[in-house]
Amino acid sequence: MDILARPFLQKASSLLGKPIIIVNKPGAGMSIGYREIHDAKPDGYTIGVATATIISNKLQGILPYDYHEFTLLGTYYILSNQVFASTKSQPAFKTIEEVISFAKSHPREVKVATAAIGATPWLGAMSLQAGTGVEFNIIPQPGAGGFISAQVAGGHAHLGVAGLPSMKSQMDAGNVRLLALLQTERIPEYKDVPTMKNLGYDITNASTAFAMGPAKMPKDIIDKLTQAFEIAATDPEYQKFVRERFITPFYLRPDKLGPYLDEQKEMVRNIMEKAGILKTK
Repeated sequence: MDILARPFLQKASSLLGKPIIIVNKPGAGMSIGYREIHDAKPDGYTIGVATATIISNKLQGILPYDYHEFTLLGTYYILSNQVFASTKSQPAFKTIEEVISFAKSHPREVKVATAAIGATPWLGAMSLQAGTGVEFNIIPQPGAGGFISAQVAGGHAHLGVAGLPSMKSQMDAGNVRLLALLQTERIPEYKDVPTMKNLGYDITNASTAFAMGPAKMPKDIIDKLTQAFEIAATDPEYQKFVRERFITPFYLRPDKLGPYLDEQKEMVRNIMEKAGILKTK
């Protein structure tokens, strides 16, 4: 979030002619930051960035509101989660087909490290389990990519569901193997790695990052910020920066973003309901 937000906001800052000061507010599935944005004056001087956690936070009962109670200002990338295997675990899987076959005859024996319950990697692990019809031992971590990487690289978990940037260094070190992609297209640098759709499973998982502000922001301020963010998100230099990190540039205007998030919310709601953690619809 931080690495990809900084150049995006730096470009927007140059267009606005005003400095944008980044303040990190980590914790509680990003809900601490969301509360600060929600409660700020709608004057355009306090804005923030969000991901799909703005959906899961409400459905889990962590927040009493979701993206409907904010001013949406446009997206700037989409990060797909992938399936990784440890080269040190026993067994050490070399293909996703091996995983599925083993898991069918050994329910709950395949350990899958993922992020906290409700986070996008966790949703990916749950989708992988449901879509393949197997039962994993899904182990949520207290954090995200770094925690997942450590568990898989150390052989403490057979698999991990996370974004490729978080696992890249351990892949290069030979401790982690990329098994399958939870996106619609293959990655050119890893053309031999199949998507789950290539294998006949309709399973995808991704989180979209977008800018937003408090509700009831004046239209002239919304228009000014939206214009700057659109130029920043579609800037070729910024998109090159994003692709170099195996992430996909992705821009949706605010009027398209709401319906898109509504579709995502329905998918997340179904997963949480099946998992027995749905607190509100």
